[in-house]
Amino acid sequence: MTTTLLQPGQIEAAAGRIPELRLPPADLFLTRARRLEQLSEHHTLDDYLRFIARLARAQQDRLDASPEEELPSPERLAQCREYGMPPLAPAGLTWPPDWRDTARHLARAMLPDLPAAGQAALQPILEGEDAWLDEQATCLFEGDLTRLNAATAPLIGAALQVHWVRLARQLDPAQVARPEHPNLCPVCGSHPVSSVVRIGGAENGLRYLHCALCASEWHVVRAKCSNCDNTRGIGYYHVEGGDNVVRAESCPECKTYLKIVQQDKDPLADPVADDLATLALDWLMDDTGYAKSGINWYLVQGQL
Repeated sequence: MTTTLLQPGQIEAAAGRIPELRLPPADLFLTRARRLEQLSEHHTLDDYLRFIARLARAQQDRLDASPEEELPSPERLAQCREYGMPPLAPAGLTWPPDWRDTARHLARAMLPDLPAAGQAALQPILEGEDAWLDEQATCLFEGDLTRLNAATAPLIGAALQVHWVRLARQLDPAQVARPEHPNLCPVCGSHPVSSVVRIGGAENGLRYLHCALCASEWHVVRAKCSNCDNTRGIGYYHVEGGDNVVRAESCPECKTYLKIVQQDKDPLADPVADDLATLALDWLMDDTGYAKSGINWYLVQGQL
Protein backbone atom coordinates (compact mmCIF):
# COMPACT_ATOMS: atom_id res chain seq x y z
CA MET A 1 0.00 0.00 0.00
CA THR A 2 1.39 3.41 -1.00
CA THR A 3 0.91 6.41 1.29
CA THR A 4 0.78 9.89 -0.24
CA LEU A 5 1.53 12.90 1.95
CA LEU A 6 -0.61 15.88 1.02
CA GLN A 7 0.86 19.36 1.13
CA PRO A 8 -0.93 22.46 2.52
CA GLY A 9 -3.70 23.32 0.12
CA GLN A 10 -3.95 19.79 -1.21
CA ILE A 11 -5.44 18.74 2.12
CA GLU A 12 -8.16 21.38 1.85
CA ALA A 13 -8.71 20.81 -1.85
CA ALA A 14 -9.23 17.10 -1.21
CA ALA A 15 -12.48 17.92 0.53
CA GLY A 16 -13.93 19.45 -2.66
CA ARG A 17 -14.10 22.78 -4.43
CA ILE A 18 -12.81 25.59 -2.23
CA PRO A 19 -14.79 28.86 -2.04
CA GLU A 20 -11.84 31.14 -2.81
CA LEU A 21 -13.59 34.45 -2.09
CA ARG A 22 -16.23 35.47 0.46
CA LEU A 23 -17.86 38.86 -0.12
CA PRO A 24 -19.18 40.72 2.96
CA PRO A 25 -22.66 39.86 4.29
CA ALA A 26 -25.47 42.41 4.56
CA ASP A 27 -25.40 42.40 8.39
CA LEU A 28 -21.61 42.63 8.71
CA PHE A 29 -21.44 45.62 11.07
CA LEU A 30 -24.42 44.54 13.17
CA THR A 31 -22.87 41.13 13.76
CA ARG A 32 -19.59 42.82 14.65
CA ALA A 33 -21.29 45.19 17.08
CA ARG A 34 -22.97 42.30 18.89
CA ARG A 35 -19.66 40.47 19.22
CA LEU A 36 -17.95 43.60 20.56
CA GLU A 37 -20.72 44.04 23.13
CA GLN A 38 -20.29 40.43 24.21
CA LEU A 39 -16.51 40.75 24.45
CA SER A 40 -16.74 43.99 26.45
CA GLU A 41 -18.30 42.23 29.44
CA HIS A 42 -15.73 42.06 32.27
CA HIS A 43 -12.97 43.14 29.86
CA THR A 44 -10.24 45.58 30.88
CA LEU A 45 -10.97 47.54 27.67
CA ASP A 46 -14.74 47.48 28.20
CA ASP A 47 -15.34 51.20 27.52
CA TYR A 48 -13.30 51.11 24.33
CA LEU A 49 -14.96 47.94 23.01
CA ARG A 50 -18.41 49.36 23.71
CA PHE A 51 -17.46 52.58 21.90
CA ILE A 52 -16.43 50.60 18.81
CA ALA A 53 -19.63 48.55 19.10
CA ARG A 54 -21.67 51.77 18.92
CA LEU A 55 -19.61 52.88 15.94
CA ALA A 56 -20.24 49.54 14.19
CA ARG A 57 -23.99 49.93 14.77
CA ALA A 58 -23.84 53.41 13.26
CA GLN A 59 -21.99 51.93 10.27
CA GLN A 60 -24.76 49.35 9.82
CA ASP A 61 -27.43 52.06 9.93
CA ARG A 62 -25.58 54.04 7.27
CA LEU A 63 -25.00 50.95 5.13
CA ASP A 64 -28.71 50.07 5.27
CA ALA A 65 -29.89 53.60 4.49
CA SER A 66 -27.69 54.44 1.51
CA PRO A 67 -28.22 53.49 -2.14
CA GLU A 68 -25.91 51.28 -4.18
CA GLU A 69 -22.55 52.65 -5.28
CA GLU A 70 -21.39 53.01 -8.87
CA LEU A 71 -19.09 50.11 -9.74
CA PRO A 72 -16.29 50.37 -12.30
CA SER A 73 -17.44 49.77 -15.87
CA PRO A 74 -17.82 46.16 -17.09
CA GLU A 75 -14.79 46.75 -19.30
CA ARG A 76 -12.71 47.87 -16.33
CA LEU A 77 -13.86 44.90 -14.24
CA ALA A 78 -12.96 42.51 -17.06
CA GLN A 79 -9.53 44.12 -17.43
CA CYS A 80 -8.84 43.78 -13.70
CA ARG A 81 -9.94 40.16 -13.83
CA GLU A 82 -7.67 39.41 -16.79
CA TYR A 83 -4.57 40.99 -15.26
CA GLY A 84 -5.17 39.93 -11.65
CA MET A 85 -5.74 43.47 -10.35
CA PRO A 86 -8.11 44.35 -7.46
CA PRO A 87 -11.10 46.07 -9.10
CA LEU A 88 -11.89 48.29 -6.10
CA ALA A 89 -8.37 49.52 -5.36
CA PRO A 90 -8.76 53.14 -4.14
CA ALA A 91 -5.92 54.34 -6.36
CA GLY A 92 -7.76 53.26 -9.50
CA LEU A 93 -11.29 54.13 -8.42
CA THR A 94 -13.38 57.27 -8.33
CA TRP A 95 -14.14 57.55 -4.63
CA PRO A 96 -17.83 57.46 -3.63
CA PRO A 97 -18.89 61.11 -3.67
CA ASP A 98 -20.77 61.00 -0.37
CA TRP A 99 -18.14 59.25 1.76
CA ARG A 100 -17.40 62.56 3.56
CA ASP A 101 -21.09 62.90 4.44
CA THR A 102 -20.86 59.41 5.94
CA ALA A 103 -17.84 60.45 8.03
CA ARG A 104 -19.73 63.46 9.37
CA HIS A 105 -22.84 61.35 9.96
CA LEU A 106 -20.85 58.83 12.02
CA ALA A 107 -19.22 61.63 14.01
CA ARG A 108 -22.61 63.16 14.85
CA ALA A 109 -23.95 59.73 15.81
CA MET A 110 -21.09 59.19 18.28
CA LEU A 111 -21.08 62.66 19.90
CA PRO A 112 -23.88 62.16 22.48
CA ASP A 113 -22.07 59.27 24.18
CA LEU A 114 -18.69 61.01 24.42
CA PRO A 115 -17.25 63.22 27.16
CA ALA A 116 -16.32 66.79 26.30
CA ALA A 117 -12.75 65.85 25.35
CA GLY A 118 -14.00 63.16 22.98
CA GLN A 119 -16.50 65.52 21.39
CA ALA A 120 -13.76 68.09 20.83
CA ALA A 121 -11.54 65.44 19.23
CA LEU A 122 -14.19 64.77 16.56
CA GLN A 123 -14.71 68.42 15.61
CA PRO A 124 -12.15 68.26 12.75
CA ILE A 125 -14.46 65.79 10.98
CA LEU A 126 -17.50 68.01 11.45
CA GLU A 127 -15.77 71.29 10.70
CA GLY A 128 -12.87 70.27 8.46
CA GLU A 129 -12.68 71.03 4.76
CA ASP A 130 -13.34 68.27 2.25
CA ALA A 131 -9.69 68.47 1.22
CA TRP A 132 -8.58 67.65 4.77
CA LEU A 133 -10.87 64.63 4.94
CA ASP A 134 -9.55 63.45 1.57
CA GLU A 135 -5.99 63.83 2.82
CA GLN A 136 -6.75 61.76 5.93
CA ALA A 137 -8.39 59.07 3.79
CA THR A 138 -5.34 58.98 1.53
CA CYS A 139 -3.11 58.50 4.57
CA LEU A 140 -5.19 55.49 5.61
CA PHE A 141 -5.16 54.00 2.14
CA GLU A 142 -1.40 54.46 1.79
CA GLY A 143 -0.50 53.51 5.36
CA ASP A 144 1.06 56.93 5.96
CA LEU A 145 0.69 57.29 9.72
CA THR A 146 2.92 60.36 10.04
CA ARG A 147 0.18 62.74 8.83
CA LEU A 148 -2.79 60.82 10.22
CA ASN A 149 -4.90 62.31 13.02
CA ALA A 150 -5.17 59.49 15.58
CA ALA A 151 -8.33 60.85 17.20
CA THR A 152 -10.35 60.96 13.99
CA ALA A 153 -8.78 58.01 12.13
CA PRO A 154 -11.21 55.33 13.44
CA LEU A 155 -14.27 57.29 12.26
CA ILE A 156 -12.76 58.23 8.91
CA GLY A 157 -11.77 54.61 8.42
CA ALA A 158 -15.27 53.51 9.47
CA ALA A 159 -16.83 55.79 6.85
CA LEU A 160 -14.60 54.39 4.14
CA GLN A 161 -15.44 50.86 5.24
CA VAL A 162 -19.17 51.53 4.80
CA HIS A 163 -18.71 52.53 1.17
CA TRP A 164 -16.19 49.87 0.22
CA VAL A 165 -18.28 47.14 1.87
CA ARG A 166 -21.26 48.31 -0.19
CA LEU A 167 -19.15 48.26 -3.35
CA ALA A 168 -17.80 44.79 -2.59
CA ARG A 169 -21.30 43.44 -1.96
CA GLN A 170 -22.31 44.44 -5.49
CA LEU A 171 -19.61 42.30 -7.08
CA ASP A 172 -19.84 38.70 -8.17
CA PRO A 173 -16.91 36.53 -6.98
CA ALA A 174 -16.40 35.46 -10.59
CA GLN A 175 -15.45 39.07 -11.41
CA VAL A 176 -12.44 38.95 -9.08
CA ALA A 177 -9.14 37.22 -9.88
CA ARG A 178 -6.85 35.51 -7.41
CA PRO A 179 -4.52 38.17 -6.00
CA GLU A 180 -1.06 38.59 -7.46
CA HIS A 181 0.14 39.20 -3.90
CA PRO A 182 -1.67 36.71 -1.59
CA ASN A 183 -1.21 38.99 1.42
CA LEU A 184 -3.37 41.73 -0.16
CA CYS A 185 -7.12 41.72 -0.71
CA PRO A 186 -8.05 40.63 -4.26
CA VAL A 187 -11.06 42.99 -4.18
CA CYS A 188 -9.52 46.29 -3.05
CA GLY A 189 -5.80 45.60 -2.54
CA SER A 190 -5.80 46.41 1.19
CA HIS A 191 -4.04 44.54 3.98
CA PRO A 192 -5.92 42.05 6.15
CA VAL A 193 -6.94 42.60 9.77
CA SER A 194 -6.46 38.97 10.73
CA SER A 195 -7.36 35.53 9.45
CA VAL A 196 -10.34 33.45 10.44
CA VAL A 197 -10.93 29.70 10.36
CA ARG A 198 -14.57 29.37 9.30
CA ILE A 199 -17.08 26.70 10.25
CA GLY A 200 -20.05 25.30 8.38
CA GLY A 201 -20.73 24.27 4.79
CA ALA A 202 -18.06 24.23 2.11
CA GLU A 203 -15.96 26.69 4.14
CA ASN A 204 -15.69 24.45 7.19
CA GLY A 205 -12.11 24.36 8.47
CA LEU A 206 -10.80 26.74 5.80
CA ARG A 207 -8.74 29.81 6.64
CA TYR A 208 -9.55 33.18 5.14
CA LEU A 209 -7.79 36.52 5.40
CA HIS A 210 -10.22 39.31 6.30
CA CYS A 211 -9.77 42.68 4.56
CA ALA A 212 -9.43 45.77 6.75
CA LEU A 213 -11.27 47.98 4.23
CA CYS A 214 -13.95 46.11 2.27
CA ALA A 215 -14.34 43.09 4.62
CA SER A 216 -13.98 40.61 1.77
CA GLU A 217 -12.23 37.35 2.66
CA TRP A 218 -9.90 35.27 0.53
CA HIS A 219 -8.71 31.73 1.08
CA VAL A 220 -5.13 31.07 2.20
CA VAL A 221 -3.97 27.62 3.23
CA ARG A 222 -3.18 26.98 6.87
CA ALA A 223 0.31 26.42 8.33
CA LYS A 224 1.70 28.95 5.88
CA CYS A 225 2.82 32.53 6.41
CA SER A 226 0.11 34.81 5.02
CA ASN A 227 2.71 37.55 4.48
CA CYS A 228 5.58 35.81 2.64
CA ASP A 229 4.27 32.29 1.81
CA ASN A 230 6.92 30.60 3.96
CA THR A 231 5.91 27.16 5.31
CA ARG A 232 8.92 26.39 7.52
CA GLY A 233 9.11 26.98 11.24
CA ILE A 234 5.69 28.61 11.58
CA GLY A 235 5.00 29.26 15.27
CA TYR A 236 1.83 29.89 17.26
CA TYR A 237 1.38 32.01 20.36
CA HIS A 238 -1.51 32.64 22.70
CA VAL A 239 -2.02 34.37 26.04
CA GLU A 240 -1.63 31.90 28.90
CA GLY A 241 -4.88 31.26 30.68
CA GLY A 242 -7.01 32.46 27.76
CA ASP A 243 -9.64 30.57 25.79
CA ASN A 244 -7.29 30.10 22.81
CA VAL A 245 -9.92 31.41 20.37
CA VAL A 246 -7.28 33.77 18.98
CA ARG A 247 -3.68 32.77 18.28
CA ALA A 248 -0.82 34.63 16.65
CA GLU A 249 0.80 32.85 13.73
CA SER A 250 4.45 33.92 13.45
CA CYS A 251 6.96 33.52 10.64
CA PRO A 252 10.72 33.25 11.30
CA GLU A 253 11.52 34.32 7.72
CA CYS A 254 9.82 37.73 7.52
CA LYS A 255 9.53 38.21 11.32
CA THR A 256 5.85 39.09 11.13
CA TYR A 257 2.71 37.66 12.66
CA LEU A 258 -1.01 37.71 11.99
CA LYS A 259 -3.75 36.54 14.33
CA ILE A 260 -5.92 33.52 13.56
CA VAL A 261 -9.49 33.70 14.89
CA GLN A 262 -10.91 30.19 15.29
CA GLN A 263 -14.66 29.83 15.00
CA ASP A 264 -14.46 26.14 15.87
CA LYS A 265 -13.64 27.29 19.40
CA ASP A 266 -16.28 30.05 19.41
CA PRO A 267 -18.80 30.23 16.55
CA LEU A 268 -19.45 33.93 17.26
CA ALA A 269 -15.79 34.93 16.94
CA ASP A 270 -15.24 37.85 14.56
CA PRO A 271 -11.93 38.63 12.81
CA VAL A 272 -12.12 42.34 13.65
CA ALA A 273 -13.81 42.35 17.07
CA ASP A 274 -11.69 39.54 18.46
CA ASP A 275 -8.54 41.18 17.13
CA LEU A 276 -9.37 44.31 19.16
CA ALA A 277 -10.19 42.30 22.27
CA THR A 278 -6.80 40.53 22.26
CA LEU A 279 -4.41 43.47 22.39
CA ALA A 280 -2.49 41.65 25.14
CA LEU A 281 -1.43 39.16 22.47
CA ASP A 282 -0.12 42.03 20.33
CA TRP A 283 1.96 43.24 23.26
CA LEU A 284 3.33 39.73 23.71
CA MET A 285 4.30 39.50 20.05
CA ASP A 286 5.92 42.92 20.16
CA ASP A 287 8.06 41.76 23.08
CA THR A 288 9.16 38.72 21.06
CA GLY A 289 10.32 40.92 18.17
CA TYR A 290 7.58 40.20 15.63
CA ALA A 291 5.81 42.94 13.65
CA LYS A 292 2.12 42.71 12.81
CA SER A 293 1.51 42.23 9.08
CA GLY A 294 -2.12 43.33 9.30
CA ILE A 295 -3.93 46.47 10.42
CA ASN A 296 -7.18 47.18 12.24
CA TRP A 297 -8.71 50.47 11.14
CA TYR A 298 -10.56 50.84 14.44
CA LEU A 299 -7.16 51.13 16.14
CA VAL A 300 -4.77 53.09 13.92
CA GLN A 301 -1.87 54.83 15.64
CA GLY A 302 -1.44 58.20 13.93
CA GLN A 303 -0.36 61.61 15.15
CA LEU A 304 -2.09 63.30 18.07
